[in-house]
Parts: sequence; structure tokens; C-alpha cells
Amino acid sequence: MECVLAVGVRRTTLSDVARTAGVSRMTLYRRFPDVRGMLSALITREFGKILAAANEAARAESTARGQLVVAAVHTIRELAANPLMHAVIERDAELLLPYIMERIGTSQRMTEDYLRAQLAVGQADGSIRVADPVVQARTIFLLLQPYAFSIRPSTSDVELADLLAELGRLLDVALRPA
Repeated sequence: MECVLAVGVRRTTLSDVARTAGVSRMTLYRRFPDVRGMLSALITREFGKILAAANEAARAESTARGQLVVAAVHTIRELAANPLMHAVIERDAELLLPYIMERIGTSQRMTEDYLRAQLAVGQADGSIRVADPVVQARTIFLLLQPYAFSIRPSTSDVELADLLAELGRLLDVALRPA
């Protein structure tokens, strides 16, 4: 993480990471096939932490719909403040294009898995309208993704808190049973 924050994703080498971590390059090569694999693991780890914190922040909500809304808003807020996300977007944004245009990555799958689980619980507790949870999860994911990638420029003239409050209202209304 220290290396990526200092020089960006593309300029980070396994040698730099090994030196910073005080381990040999071979130690890293045994664990990661290349820099991309190591960086992918780093991003997945960081996103997993954010998702776990979001889940914890949502526990106080009494319904699965409330939990999903709070967790989604919390996740976007944390991504907006995350130094790794800043580093990637500011220095190496083109590396995100495949995850927007071509395929769904591990962190994105984690998001969809969480959404599907919450949707199923919400349908069972009656707080979320009944629909295909796979389609609902993908739709919510597609709604949230631009927030994750574009929140910084979007807050140049609109307050982050206002955007997140509106996102929360939008999700709540979209998921509410008829």
C-alpha cells in the first residue's frame, strides 16, 4: 500500500514492495505471480475491510432494507475517503476501465454477493419488494458503481453528504415494497 500511495500502481514494482516490507523478492514471488496479482489482492483486501465496516455500521437498522441502504451509503463514503482509491483514480485511472467496460472483478463480485444476500433477507422480512435478487443486485451495483468511481469530481460543487443522503433516499424508495 505504501508503494502504491507513493508512486502509483504502474510504477510500483515487486522489488520496491520487497524493499519497503523488508522481505526478499522471492518471498513475494512465492505468494504473488506478479505485481498485478499483488495489487489485485491489495485492492480486494481494502475493499473487504470497507464492506465489513459498512456491514457493522448497518447493524443498528431494524430491517434488511435499512441495513442495505446504510451499508451502501457507508461504502461509497469510505471509498471517497480511501487513499488507495484516490491513488488509483488520480494516477492510474485507465487500469479501472476493464472493470467498468469489460468484466466484473473480485471486489465487484463481493459487492453483488453482499447485495444478493441482503435482498434475500429483505424479501423474507418484507422490507424489500419481491423481485429476482440477481437482477436487483446487478441493478443496484450498476447504480452504485459510478458513485464509487466519480464521487470526487461529483463533489466539486455539491456536498458529499447531500449526494449520499439522496443516494440513500433513492435506494430506500427503489427497494420499498409497493
